[in-house]
Amino acid sequence: MRVAVIPARGGSHRIPRKNLRPFFGQPIVAYSIKTALLSGLFDGGIYLSTDDDEIADVATVYGAIPLMRPKGLERDEVGTQAVMQAELKRLVVLTPDIESACCIYPTAPMLNHQDLLDGY
Repeated sequence: MRVAVIPARGGSHRIPRKNLRPFFGQPIVAYSIKTALLSGLFDGGIYLSTDDDEIADVATVYGAIPLMRPKGLERDEVGTQAVMQAELKRLVVLTPDIESACCIYPTAPMLNHQDLLDGY
């Protein structure tokens, strides 16, 4: 099975609430979720890792499964690699037959499903 993980922290300092900011009528994170769904690649699920209840709610509305981050992973200095490692450790418990994982950034509205298919 293949999974996608979208790391969408709530506490951006440069652009406050950037993952929820409207972009052509939708929260910007919605584009990454919709692209992942449209690709059809992620039969193990599309997960959104966050520390923010509002972002988790948006994830659910657009078809992703929210994962509330463990304490310590919400800090500015925690990088994507650490978040992915932690979330994949959790996901293999839920979906033990994961064969691959894809990290999709939440602020990538120009990414399209063909990009994901081409990368697979």
